[in-house]
Amino acid sequence: QMQLSDQVAEPIHNFGTLKGEALTKRIEMLFDRVELPRSFMRRFPHELSGGQRQRVAIARALALNPKLIIADEAVSALDVSVQAQVVNLMLELQHELGLSFLFISHDMAVVERVSHHVGVMYLGRIVEMGTRSQVFENPQHPYTQALMKAVPIADPRMRKQESELNFKPIPSPIHPTDYVAEASVYKTVSPGHQVLITDGGY
Repeated sequence: QMQLSDQVAEPIHNFGTLKGEALTKRIEMLFDRVELPRSFMRRFPHELSGGQRQRVAIARALALNPKLIIADEAVSALDVSVQAQVVNLMLELQHELGLSFLFISHDMAVVERVSHHVGVMYLGRIVEMGTRSQVFENPQHPYTQALMKAVPIADPRMRKQESELNFKPIPSPIHPTDYVAEASVYKTVSPGHQVLITDGGY
């Protein structure tokens, strides 16, 4: 296994941007930035918790000063309290460094926490897009509505009744082998809020 300092340094090595003492200082700064002790630089991944490993992954992503970071299920394997810590760190870095995140997740609660704009995908196609408030407060596509209804509620007194979980029909994922997808056509619900027009009339 590679030590954590070597893992964070690898993108910099690949592009040959820094060497020697300058590289060491850059790695130290990255560990400081993601709030990990510099003593962790000589540790190995198996010695860290899941949340700490995610912080190392963020430090590695920041190594080359990117403008965009693609975070695919970045917190899905973490418990709720650690999720909150990692998400808060990402939001702080976004504010401090002017970063943009393309945040991919199935967890609608996390999406609502981190997103400014939301795109909902079904079968590899964007079916609805808009600002966070537009999509969460006024979901239009049946798949978006199904995702919202499926979000669990911790309070047992507010448990959803089965009748509340009845979903509108969602386009079938089953197509013949010679199927050719039609061009996506969208209806504007409100400025900036669009929904895919399907056979169901949405």
